[in-house]
Amino acid sequence: MNPWQRLAGLSRDDIKQLQDRKLHQFINEYIYPFSPYYRKLFDDNKIDPRNIRRAEDLRHIPFTSKRDFIDDDEEYPRFRDFVLQPDAEKIRRAWPVSKTVPLAVLKALRGSEAVVHRISQEFRPVFMTYTTGTTNKPIPFMYSNYDVDNWRVSGARMMNLFEVDPEEKVLNLFPYAPHLAFWQVVFGGLAACNLVLSTGGGKTVGTEGNIKALAKMQPTLVLGVPSYVYHVLRTAMDDGVRLDFVKKVVLGASKVTVGFKKKLAELLTAMGATDVRIFGTYGFTEARCAWAESPTGLEESSGYHLYPDREIFEVIDPETGEVKGEGEDGEIVYTSLDSRGSSVLRYRTGDFVRGGIRYDKCPYKNWFVPRLSSDISRLSDVKDLQLSKVKGALVNLNHFGAVLSDLPVVDEWQLEIRKKDDDPYEVDELVVYVCVKSDCDRAALERKIRQEMVAATEVAPNKIVYIEHPEMVERLQIEVANKEKRVVDARPQG
Repeated sequence: MNPWQRLAGLSRDDIKQLQDRKLHQFINEYIYPFSPYYRKLFDDNKIDPRNIRRAEDLRHIPFTSKRDFIDDDEEYPRFRDFVLQPDAEKIRRAWPVSKTVPLAVLKALRGSEAVVHRISQEFRPVFMTYTTGTTNKPIPFMYSNYDVDNWRVSGARMMNLFEVDPEEKVLNLFPYAPHLAFWQVVFGGLAACNLVLSTGGGKTVGTEGNIKALAKMQPTLVLGVPSYVYHVLRTAMDDGVRLDFVKKVVLGASKVTVGFKKKLAELLTAMGATDVRIFGTYGFTEARCAWAESPTGLEESSGYHLYPDREIFEVIDPETGEVKGEGEDGEIVYTSLDSRGSSVLRYRTGDFVRGGIRYDKCPYKNWFVPRLSSDISRLSDVKDLQLSKVKGALVNLNHFGAVLSDLPVVDEWQLEIRKKDDDPYEVDELVVYVCVKSDCDRAALERKIRQEMVAATEVAPNKIVYIEHPEMVERLQIEVANKEKRVVDARPQG
């Protein structure tokens, strides 16, 4: 049986025992002895690593966040302290006989160089990606060959979840960059033995080149950032391209709403595709992998199937740090159970999930692996808007995005926050730029936008501006940026 299928078929109790065992082992044999950052953290807080035996014991460990990676001293970048750094003496002290004896045998049979090579393959950084730098400056995360192999494993699991056969062809439209999404598809395709063409998105071959690749390769599976996939398909439709061969679309790097899935499915249907399945994914650089939904209808989501042998997720109250219960809302916290390179414990992602984590059986796959709700947004997208001279208001910008993305007549949109009359002491204004379909009733649309936004956020836009598609593409930087500029905060900073 496929190891992933066997893991996914374990009972909830068996998965819990597996995670507890791996957590204790990982902290005592890898994190505490080899991680400069966490060894100091444990010692400063008088935490005995031997006492971390169950997932519940994680609450004794302080949280880690992006702030802990920001440099105080440019001559010694702090990210290095999160990279596991073993040496011969540390290994002798930390590893059990079951691990040191095989190394001794290898040394006796093949010499010291063979042992050095074995350890280097497991621990030496050989690959690097960066955070996108949306909240702070980009931070590097290191991979050893061991981590790259794990990358292949997570990619193969996703392909299995998407029910992709080895003979299916795949078109990867994620932007070519030292970021997670592009490379997760590359290594997933290699692991699953699928033919994958990775174009690098709009920054490399351009939209015209991607449409030519789409028509010539005729892939059954297309992957990419939601806005760019929609842009490519919409342009292809304008060019008269037929896409009856597309069966699955996988979207990542941005939240995917039900309304957007429906809009994309309608576009594909108009181009000849039938029974297309559209999947959302979730991932972040610090975990060095991604998770996916299982096949469902467009109006449903299974949630993201997690890898309980690789990580533990918690959901916490972002204000108090209290761990929430099953299915409760809160901030996502990640702990690695099986990494080398850059490794983190209790990492605060800054992502807020509604619906939390479920541990019951997935109704679509009949699995007990934990599932993270797909309703995820960035805590940093909650902005303080000065909407009157009296007081401000905290507004979740993701709610604006959900309203605008779900409107069938809206092709593209952008939200701009600016100061009235460009006066830094004036109130804030919200301007919505929209690109709409030719048969749109603009008066009805404006009423709909205002009603929906007020219902979702209690805030209405000050102005709705209609622009043509080429100008919108330029404003959003869809073809040149790794992520589209969907919300622009044009207020003076500082």
